[in-house]
Amino acid sequence: MTSESVTAAPTTVDVLIRNGTVVDGLGGAPHVADVAIRDGVIVAIGALDVVARREIDATGLLVTPGFVDLHTHYDGQAIWSDRMTPSSAHGVTTAVMGNCGVGFAPCRPDDHATLVDVMAGVEDIPGVVMVDGLPWTWETFPEFLDALDGRARDIDVAALLPHSPLRVYVMGRRGVEREPATDEDLALMRKLAEEAVAVGALGFASSQLTLHKSASGSPIPSYGAAYAEFEAIAGGVRDAGGGLLQFVPDLVAGDYEPALKTVFDVAAETGLPVTFTLAIGNAGEPFYLDALRMVEKANGDGGDVTAQIFPRPIGLVIGLELSGNPFVLYPSYRAIADLPLAERVAEMRKPEVRQCILNDTPASDGHPLMFAVQAFDWIFPLGDPPNYEPDPADSIAARARARGVTALEEAYDRLLDDDGHAMLLITLANFRDGTLDTVADLIRREDVVLGLGDGGAHYGMICDASFPTYLLTHWVRDRPTGRLPVEEAVRQLTSVPARVAGLADRGRLAVGYKADVNVIDPAALRLHKPVVAHDLPAGGRRLDQTADGYVATLVSGEVIAEHGAPTAARPGRLVRGRQAAPA
Repeated sequence: MTSESVTAAPTTVDVLIRNGTVVDGLGGAPHVADVAIRDGVIVAIGALDVVARREIDATGLLVTPGFVDLHTHYDGQAIWSDRMTPSSAHGVTTAVMGNCGVGFAPCRPDDHATLVDVMAGVEDIPGVVMVDGLPWTWETFPEFLDALDGRARDIDVAALLPHSPLRVYVMGRRGVEREPATDEDLALMRKLAEEAVAVGALGFASSQLTLHKSASGSPIPSYGAAYAEFEAIAGGVRDAGGGLLQFVPDLVAGDYEPALKTVFDVAAETGLPVTFTLAIGNAGEPFYLDALRMVEKANGDGGDVTAQIFPRPIGLVIGLELSGNPFVLYPSYRAIADLPLAERVAEMRKPEVRQCILNDTPASDGHPLMFAVQAFDWIFPLGDPPNYEPDPADSIAARARARGVTALEEAYDRLLDDDGHAMLLITLANFRDGTLDTVADLIRREDVVLGLGDGGAHYGMICDASFPTYLLTHWVRDRPTGRLPVEEAVRQLTSVPARVAGLADRGRLAVGYKADVNVIDPAALRLHKPVVAHDLPAGGRRLDQTADGYVATLVSGEVIAEHGAPTAARPGRLVRGRQAAPA
């Protein structure tokens, strides 16, 4: 027995994970040990002689802390569903929502439609899903947290106070129209931010991204907010004891310095930590380096700033079943777009229809992202298993050149593969010069944190909540170069995001810590291609993605999934506010 097990191990425990390779979440060398759990916490680690109500044989398997996802949008799904998939299917046991400054609280009854319009545009959640799925039994942010707290689910969730709902709640129509806040507005925002953090918000989230528009095409309410507004709200967060500032700068502008200066200055003034979205341009000037220099300076001056990056290309999945494809803005395609898939495919295979669509001109209206679906040098067929670091020679443009056809023709033909169920991947960012080599460098930095999985949003465009499995397969096991040691990959999925979020009670395997645990077969880990499911309220469509290799996932010591199949256990709860480390 280890000295720890001799002094700390009780004689009877709820769960004993036997003989696994423990990866502690702190970067320590993997080692074989038993992990004992009682009353939802880890009570001993070592060679243990105890009686367990349930024993899990982990011989030859990895035992890791549950993963922490900093950037999700389960604000709606956590109300209408008891399962936070895809995240919980990929080892995530804590998900932070309210990111990008969008959400559903605070909200007066007259503004329900406004927030639905914002969420539908920014996060691609169909309006009917929210109308049918949200009971709106809350108005204030504390009441929204109570609604979350009253529901059981598979994993834990935590919430940031979102900027756009707060602005609309305080300013009404003036907030929607993005008028400057008055002194009275600022005072009320500060008070409500203090109230939100006092009852459990992890902090405050905002966005200044040009592409974040409502479904009706308007900039979101927080866009263009003045320094005084950020200062007032951050002051409220500080007044309540502190919390995280999450921020999306205007990545489209390219130049990070003006986009980040406001939030960095506010953070320096208030002493609050910041995490912000960092994207790497596929080509052109390396503006991301300017952002990293700003991070280094801020941290050198005593700040706590992390750049949040995604470990594979930031992009979209497009197809005939999904929200986007290269022809969604073409009037000739729109004429058949509402047909059932089989009928639409039959029409598109007719030579005269094909010619009509290919010769058409796209309309000028539509979501800004829909204009990216013509970037054929950065669009690739998405197979099974999906390849998120494809060879540039496999792009739609390269394939078209090899066939002697136009890129539009190649895209048209590939969309009809698999009877119209085919999917294409658009690599919008992080795929610099056609590789992930730059990402390989950045994910090793201490001032970078993994995130941007966006679980619970972009239901018809993105399925990125699977990134923990991708990290463990591509970056740890499969990539020819630049691979991560498993202990480092696990650290980046656990203790690092837990620290950034202020959740010091989880993210590591140690005595006294929350018993959120994954048991993983590293050789069997396999990420499946996304599939279309119709399991949202009102029969809404979403992309889902599963994986092999997760032998068991535990939340607070209860097994929520075994071999990829969910159990009936729903131990997940709302995490109210920052959590201290165990004594």
